[in-house]
Amino acid sequence: MIPGGGDPPPTGDDDASLVAHAQDDRQAFALLYDRYLDRVYRYCYRRLATHEAAEDASSAVFTKVLTALGSYQDRPGGFRAWLFTIAHNVITDSYRDRARRPSESLADDLDLIDPDPSPEDAAVASDERRRLHTLLAQLTPEQRQVIELRLAGLTGPEIGEVLGRSRGAVNLAQHRAVKRLQRLIARDPHHGFTPDDPERGGDR
Repeated sequence: MIPGGGDPPPTGDDDASLVAHAQDDRQAFALLYDRYLDRVYRYCYRRLATHEAAEDASSAVFTKVLTALGSYQDRPGGFRAWLFTIAHNVITDSYRDRARRPSESLADDLDLIDPDPSPEDAAVASDERRRLHTLLAQLTPEQRQVIELRLAGLTGPEIGEVLGRSRGAVNLAQHRAVKRLQRLIARDPHHGFTPDDPERGGDR
């Protein structure tokens, strides 16, 4: 299984009712925020590699979502695809900003999200993140984007909506990414990751 998928994603029907509620009552936006904060943060962290950058990006994402929520209309992929399209664009902007400041490293901070881990947990989790980051860095940009969105819990159609790609293109990128990861893991079994079979559930 691809690591980091978290809990089963909420359904589109659940999102639709929460969005409608939040459009009528902005205080109800807290329910959407609570539902997706962890997923958005982890997605930003995988892309940007530091907690500070992930926190800034997550804040920007939800600020943009709240600002635009009043004009949101249901679309292919639903709210979740819309949310992660905004996250994808925020991260793209962040990369542009970093390109203007080349002295900054994308891997300055590999501390745990847990504020008070045991020494053993800290060592294991930090090592796992380094290994995953190293693996993902060896994929093409498109393959990495697809895998990172899968790690965030998005389905194949939702990923296509976020990236502006066809379902077939997403499935092909995922297939190639997983094959590449399997080859890399086979060379170094200490990685300990077992990517999903791309033939199983790519369109879910």
